[in-house]
Order: sequence, then C-alpha cells, then structure tokens
Amino acid sequence: MARFEDEDLTNAEFRECDLTGARLVGVVMQDAVIDGLVTNLVVNGVEVTAYVEAELDRRHPVRTLMRSADPADLREAQRQLRTGWAATVARLRGMDEGMEHRRVGGEWSSVETLRHLVFVHDSWFRRCCLGSTQPFTADGLATDFVPDQEEQGLDPAAAPDLDEVLAVREEQAAELERWLAVVTTAELSAPAPVPEGPGWPPYAAGRTVLQCLHVVLNEEWAHHGFCVRDLDLLEG
Repeated sequence: MARFEDEDLTNAEFRECDLTGARLVGVVMQDAVIDGLVTNLVVNGVEVTAYVEAELDRRHPVRTLMRSADPADLREAQRQLRTGWAATVARLRGMDEGMEHRRVGGEWSSVETLRHLVFVHDSWFRRCCLGSTQPFTADGLATDFVPDQEEQGLDPAAAPDLDEVLAVREEQAAELERWLAVVTTAELSAPAPVPEGPGWPPYAAGRTVLQCLHVVLNEEWAHHGFCVRDLDLLEG
C-alpha cells in the first residue's frame, strides 16, 4: 500500500489511477477537480455521492432517461444526446480553424473525443449488443490501456478530419436509432451476445444488453460534457 505523508502534491495529476479505498486524512484540498467513477465518497463524515448524482440529474434530466429500461425512454435519451452533440458541432464549426484539434490540459481534442465515441459504439454496441465480430472502425480512438488495438482494426496512425469523423458518427447514430426503434424490453434484459475470444471490452461477458447500452449512452453524455468544458476554456 502506498503511503504519502507530509508530501506536497500541489497541482499533482492522477490519470487512469485506481484510488479504491484511499484515505485522505488531514489534507488541504482546495480548487480540486475529480472526474471519474466515484461511489461511496465520504467527505468530512458525509457520504456525498448521492448529492452529486442528484445535482447532475437536476442539471441534466437526460441522465434519468439514459438509466431507464424502457425502450421509449432510451429512444428519447438518444435523441436528446444527438441534439446536444449537433449544437456543439455547430459551435465548433463557428470557431477559429483548427480549434477542433486543440487540446486543453492534456485532454483529448474535440476530434479525438468524437473518434473515441466511434470506438465506444463499435465495442460496446456493435460487439456487445449486436454480437458483431467485424473489425472496429480504423479511425476510432481507444484509451491507451486497451490492448491489441491494431488487431481489432484500429489504425494508430489515423488522423481523420472533423468531417470524416462526423460521417462515421452519423452512420453509427442511424444504426443505433434503427435498433432502438424495434428493440423490446425482453431483448434488453437478455444476456449480451458478446462473441467468444479476445476483443474489447473483455469484462462485458455476463452483462445484459441493457447494461452494455447504458455504457454507450453514458459515454456519449460524459464525453460531450468534457468537450463542452474544453471549448468553454478555449473561448475564454
């Protein structure tokens, strides 16, 4: 177990770290930012996760639709998510040329964020919800910890422009929309038809179709928020 005592971690950055069970005692934490999977977080004796989740739901009502098991709610969630991304893409097109490739604080650029969602659709929807064994879209972008990326169809040298990525995104969104138009509650509750053998995500086996779909929708919402946050900083 790592132990840090009387250390100055001012402006430290922890990326893709597992802090499960971490204890921060007697710390000074001002102007800190936490983004990630946070549950059962106790601050000064108060479990704050429920407060955070309730506030996020208040600010973003689409989140309650995203968590639903009702196909009608899920269809509406996808519609709202697409509307949000359309507004952000329109905003991006009105900014100075090249802004779509600008990074903020080491985060992905807008184009890289959209490319990651291409990968999410291929892996969590096509592979896990549809049982597809087709290679992933070459222009998709996975996180560094995803193994065997080239074997799964990704091109590490890919550098598509915004229009190329948006064309793929439009095809994927239409595919998801067609599927949501006919999927039933029973089909959503069935085990995900994850193909046997290697492929991302390896831990999807044993989940339901609905659980895999929830990942897709949550990734769409979360990364849209990251993109908007960074555009605000670029324009500020």
